[in-house]
Amino acid sequence: MTAERSDSAIAIRGVSYHLPGGCALVDSLSLEIPARLTLVLLGRSGSGKTTTLKLMNRLLDPTAGELFVEGRPAKDWDPIRLRRHMGYAIQDVGLFPHYTVERNIGLLPEVEGWPAIRARERVRELMALVGLDASLASRYPSELSGGQRQRVGVARALALDPPILLMDEPFGALDPLTRAELQGEFYRLQKRLGKTVVLVTHDLREALLLGARIALLESGRLAGLYTPDEFLRTSDALAVAYRQAFGAGSGPSHPPHGPALGGAQ
Repeated sequence: MTAERSDSAIAIRGVSYHLPGGCALVDSLSLEIPARLTLVLLGRSGSGKTTTLKLMNRLLDPTAGELFVEGRPAKDWDPIRLRRHMGYAIQDVGLFPHYTVERNIGLLPEVEGWPAIRARERVRELMALVGLDASLASRYPSELSGGQRQRVGVARALALDPPILLMDEPFGALDPLTRAELQGEFYRLQKRLGKTVVLVTHDLREALLLGARIALLESGRLAGLYTPDEFLRTSDALAVAYRQAFGAGSGPSHPPHGPALGGAQ
């Protein structure tokens, strides 16, 4: 298939993903993700959120339908080039335990063949950007707090300055205070960088805080697409159930107050 209009960073057209036994993890999903916008995939466990994210960077290929990245069919992208075009941050961070902070963040620039001086400068820039003190560069992941490890994961995802950032419950494993601080810091960071972000969560409060659009998934299907204000006003049954479960008669319209970038936890 030829490329289509590219005003969307990612366009999903009738995409399904079935397991070999026939079970559909994603079922006839269609979704537009505008450039430089944060879209949240919200849903309960098993709703297809993580599978949808993996279809975007071709960790999985759809069994039906087609997905476009910047107007180009995803199947026409080299999978490695596509993944390096998209940063990827996950809940358990996935840092290499035997690599220092500096080596973890600088791994992709190293693989891409960047000169050592340029790679070191990029690591320093990213550590400052996500609020990590330069003195932490020589530490190993086991010597960091949960919040610090998560910051390293975000810095690594941004290492090649990708225009698209995929995030799979990146703050889910943190204590509530650190989680709130990192959510606020990420909100401000996104405003500064203007990336296209797709963020997976099951937490309605996080979705209302960070998302410009909220795609509500249920059983692998799109149940609704909303702005945060629309989500709080809609009478759609599933959205109402989420609001009741989270006690969300109204949601945060700005990030929680906390330390600005630089206050690593």
